[in-house]
Amino acid sequence: MKPEEKPDSDLGRIDVTKPSVARMYDYYLGGHDYYEADRQACIELSRLAPSTEALARNNRRFLQRAVGVLARDYGVRQFLDHGSGLPTQDNVHQVAQRVDPGARVVYIDNDPIVLAHGRTLLDENDKTLVLQAEMTDTDYIFAHPDVRQLLDVDAPVAALFVSVLHCLDDEPAAVLVREVARRLVPGSFIVISHLASTDADLRRKATDLMLANTDGHWGRVREPHEVEAYFDGMEILDPGHLVEVSAWRPDTEVAPRQRTREWIEYGGIARI
Repeated sequence: MKPEEKPDSDLGRIDVTKPSVARMYDYYLGGHDYYEADRQACIELSRLAPSTEALARNNRRFLQRAVGVLARDYGVRQFLDHGSGLPTQDNVHQVAQRVDPGARVVYIDNDPIVLAHGRTLLDENDKTLVLQAEMTDTDYIFAHPDVRQLLDVDAPVAALFVSVLHCLDDEPAAVLVREVARRLVPGSFIVISHLASTDADLRRKATDLMLANTDGHWGRVREPHEVEAYFDGMEILDPGHLVEVSAWRPDTEVAPRQRTREWIEYGGIARI
């Protein structure tokens, strides 16, 4: 058994009656790796915020564009994806390795189902690793022998926090970004998208709903200025400020947009 793996018996202990953020995201993206509890939670969430499916799909496109831009325009060849979720089409390693087959990717997630699917997907890709870990356990991640073997921390790395920081309370989220950035060399990048809303009632209701559905495995929906604070001291790439993610360097003028904006995925990329 490799150090990054946990026993397969862990899969048998998953409570499929409780929604998982990763599986809910898979449902919204049109995947197949979700259970009835996840589907029902998504239905409930969409009643509260009808734009959620469009938001999820736009967020996925943002991730793909961000990785492509970093690999193609900034020469990034190493990616550390926190809270990566279930594999779908055009994952980080696929986007990056289209630019350079030697690009290396480490996926971090604490869901054993993600690990199981990731192992199957990446069995023949020796430039990619799926590590089952708490994304907040930065010391463990950076000290892990498989991560150290795959990533050269003396060269630039793009650390991805795409639609995951709202799963953490305020202090752990801020510490996570700060501690990861501290370990990366100048010229590395931080990529963030985060559920945000200026509507206090929506923030409260969505947060309460997700806390109830995930047995407390959730942080909160934040205001845009709180997301901006994660980038303090960094150089935000063009357009020079954070945006609703479908507006971040769109690759077409007819890119999908949310019809309503009860909440948005708010983010961008900064250079350390």
